[in-house]
Parts: sequence; structure tokens; C-alpha cells
Amino acid sequence: MAECPNFDMSIWRNCKFLFLHRNCRLGFAVKVFLCLLVAFMFLSPVASLRPLKERARSWGDEWLFVKKEDNNPGPFSSWNISGTYKGTWRFLELANNSSRFPDFKRSEGNSVIELMSTPTKINGVHYVQGVIIFNDAFDDDHEGGGAQIRVEGVYIWPFRQLRMVANSGKDSEWGPEEDYLMSNPYHLLGFFSSQVFQDSHRGKIWGRKKLVHDMEKHCNIEIAAQVSRVTSLSNGGDHDQYHMEGLMESPSVDEDGDCFSPLMLNATSINIGVYYNKAVNYTLMVTFVSFLQVLLLIRQMEHSNTQSGAAKISILMIGQQAIMDAYLCLLHLTAGILVESLFNAFATAAFFKFVVFSIFEMRYLLAVWKASRPANSGEGWEAMRRELSLLYSRFYGILLGGILIMYEFHNFLRPILLLMYSFWIPQIITNIIRDSRKPLHPHYILGMTVTRLAIPLYTFGCPNNFMRIQPDKKWCICLSAFMGVQSFILLLQHYLGSRCFIPRQILPEKYSYYRRFNPDANRTTDCVICMTAIDLSQRSNDCMVTPCDHFFHSGCLQRWMDIKMECPTCRRSLPPA
Repeated sequence: MAECPNFDMSIWRNCKFLFLHRNCRLGFAVKVFLCLLVAFMFLSPVASLRPLKERARSWGDEWLFVKKEDNNPGPFSSWNISGTYKGTWRFLELANNSSRFPDFKRSEGNSVIELMSTPTKINGVHYVQGVIIFNDAFDDDHEGGGAQIRVEGVYIWPFRQLRMVANSGKDSEWGPEEDYLMSNPYHLLGFFSSQVFQDSHRGKIWGRKKLVHDMEKHCNIEIAAQVSRVTSLSNGGDHDQYHMEGLMESPSVDEDGDCFSPLMLNATSINIGVYYNKAVNYTLMVTFVSFLQVLLLIRQMEHSNTQSGAAKISILMIGQQAIMDAYLCLLHLTAGILVESLFNAFATAAFFKFVVFSIFEMRYLLAVWKASRPANSGEGWEAMRRELSLLYSRFYGILLGGILIMYEFHNFLRPILLLMYSFWIPQIITNIIRDSRKPLHPHYILGMTVTRLAIPLYTFGCPNNFMRIQPDKKWCICLSAFMGVQSFILLLQHYLGSRCFIPRQILPEKYSYYRRFNPDANRTTDCVICMTAIDLSQRSNDCMVTPCDHFFHSGCLQRWMDIKMECPTCRRSLPPA
């Protein structure tokens, strides 16, 4: 070290030499570093859910991870106005007075503007391409959606002036603005949720595209707007927002009046980083809910780990929940594939849903099926394999059939969801028919009711959900009340009896284990369960009699029937207590 004139450089060279030639001494340090790295990955779930790869000009490159470089921009600094703008549109007149395109019947509505700005060789001038989406433009907007117009123009940033005209390219030509639009999670998730959760007729959408193409062909659409900076209070003011206000006119190509009345556009840029974090937080919520459901399933499987306990469970109840989790797994996986920048987040949620239904619920379904067929267990492996293949074929057949039904009747999605969330009803009916005694653990009933409601209440109840679905409070209240009534009935059956709310006059006859018998004088017998004597000389509730006239202690026989519903002495089947 003394021979090195620069002390810092000598330390670096020695460290590099030791790292390259003395790895054996650093083996323990490397192992410690790897352990810390793995722990950091697990303790930082949000960071691990960032995009798989970064693409050139993909959405979020400049909005999600790049902070503004100039905290005090000058009066002639270049503003990058690329991004998504959300706002409103309205006719300057009370209604659209044009007869050329009378489809624009509404006088105002919401709009989304997508812009991509690139510098040019001319100082102070940027070339702008984009898309303007007019929502609520038609009188039957709930059936078909809005209109979409492609635009291009220039942005003169020293004067904050934006001038654009409609792009009259063919429908088959995809420009850079379309690629930029297709990489935006804001539009992709909105399109995905509109196809899955909204009521839309596909024929109407293609009709709108033809209308917009005719409008671009016969109209000279011109847009003049002024851009101003808006201070954002989110993220500590670290993200700049821009406000756009302008006028859209449409003089006809043949100078035969205007295609439609002048439109006033008013929009503000969206902080995609906040929107991105909403989607990531949603996937973390789904992951946490799935983890809770796994714990609840384990608790319930321990509660009914015997053949008698598993036979009390309704196979339809478990199968219906497994199908719901399979659908959620497919939905999250499809959303992750569609939105590449959020693939890690949605794939994680899909994986946990896959674990819930494919490992735990299918295993529990198999245990319930096996417990409900004790006589078939001795018929051999071939008979059991046929029964098992029939079970799996029915399950996956119902799964695929349900997908086709929901695709065909997507306009009735909310009633279908109410039908799917009636999974407690088969268990209620099974309890009444079999007179089952405490088949479900109360924690499982309450926990599953709450966790199953998390996703639909967020989707249809949260006003600022990332899927941009309009909240429906009445439907959310109806779903919550429906689930609450089901869980309340199950809790009543657990604490007061399976038939507590049914009048005794209509109940079938039930065998009484405390029936009368004629004991002999000073007669005693032994309980074969605990091997102690039973005093039959005095009538008491400590003695239970089976239909096959065998005597047992009440506590002994009740604990036995929790394991097997057969007589400990003669192996005859026993009725429910």
C-alpha cells in the first residue's frame, strides 16, 4: 500500500484483487449477502412487482420512474406534454345543430385525450400525435361507448399553443401514437374492464368506428388549445400536471357548413404513477385476501378432519367456491398478459388464486367426496378411479361451461355474480336435510364471507377504482345483505341447531338417543368406548341408546359420532343425533 501514490486507488485495487483471487475467504460473506438480498425481496413486495422489462417509448418510461430534472423551469423551457388527459367536452350551443352527423345527440360528456410529443428540427416546435376519445357522445352510450378520433399537429412550446387536425389515415394503418396508446395501462385496463364488467354490444362498437371514419373523411377537424401547468399536490409535487383548454371545429370538405357544432375541450393530465400504484395495491389486496383464505381453509380442514366431519360438508359449496377462484385466477392472468407493465403484479395475484383453488380447495373437495362414499372405498382402485375421473370431468366441464355462459350473457353479469355468491345455500340445505351438527367452523363462515366480498365491493363500490367502473351502491348493498343473511343462518344452525328455524310440525321424525327402555333391576353394563360401567337403574341424560339397543355414555358416543357414524359395538350405521 505504501508504494501506491493514491491511497484510495490502492484500496480499490487490493479489494478487487482479493475478490478475484480469494473467493474462498469470502464464501461466508457472499452467503450472508444473498440471504439479505432474498429477505429484502420478500420484505419489499411492491418493488418486486415492477415491470418485467422496459421498452423504448413504452408507457410509464417518463411518467413512473423519472423525476423532473428542472425544479424551476424558465419561461421558455420545453414542456413534455406527452401523456393522458382526462376531462370534459361540450357544445358551445345547446345541442348539435348539424344534420350531417346527427348521432352526436348529447350536448356534453367526458373525454380522454392521448398525446405523444416529439421534438423537431425547428427550435421551439414539437410534433404531436394522439387520439381523442369522446365518451357519452351518443344517446345510447351505455350500449356502445364513445367515438375515437386520431389527430396530429404541432405544439409551439414558447407560446404554449397546440394546433392539431384529424389524421385521415386508413383504419389499417397503425402509427406511432397507436403503439404508444396500446402500451398505456390506463387504456388497456379500461378496455379490459369494459369488456368484462360493462354492458356493451360489440356490433354497436363497429358501427361507431365506421361513423368516425366517415367523419374524418368528410370533415376538416381542427383543434386549437392552450396548455398551462398545474401544480400537483400528490407525491410531494414531484409530478407536473398540464391543463388543456381549447376549441374543436369541423368545417366540411365541400364547404357546405360545419359537420357538427363547435366543441369546447377541457382536460387535465393524469398522473399515471398514481394510477399504476392503485393497480399494484389492488393486486396486493388480492394476494393478502388469498393468503387469509388459505388459512381459513386449513382451519376448516382441521375442524372436519374425520370421515364423519367431512361427510357433513356440502360438495356443491366447496366446488362453487373453487370455480369462483378459478375464474379470478384466469381474469388476473389475462389482465397481466394484456398489460405488460403490470404483469408481475397481476401474475402474483393469479398465482395465489391458483394455489387456493387447485391445491387447497380441490384437496378439500376430494376429501368431502371420499367421505360421502365410504361404501365405495372397498370396491378397488379401478372403481375409485372411474368415480374420481367423473368428479374431475364434471368440475372442469362446469368451469368451461360457465365461461361460455358468462360470455354469451355478459349483459346480465350482476345477476350471474349474485348467483355465484350463493355458495352458502347448498350447505344450509344440507344441514337441514341431514340434521348435521356443527359442520363448519364459525371462523371459516365469517372469514370466507368477508374475504369473498372484498373484490366485488372494490370493483363495483369503490368510486376511484383503477378499472374506472362506475360505482353501483345499490348492488353492493344487495350483495352484502345477501351474503350476510346466508352467514347469519349458518351461525344460527351452528349454535341453535340445524333445524332451529323450521316448525316442528313439518319436521320428519327423528330418532331419540334418550328413548325410554325397560331396564332390569340392578342391571349394569359397560361402555365399550371408555370401558367403564353404566348404571341403568336410574334414568338420566348420561346414558344414550342406539337403534341397535347398545348403551353408551352420552359424552363418549357424541365424541365417537364426530369421528364415525356407526355403532362401536356392531358397526351399524347410526342416525344423526
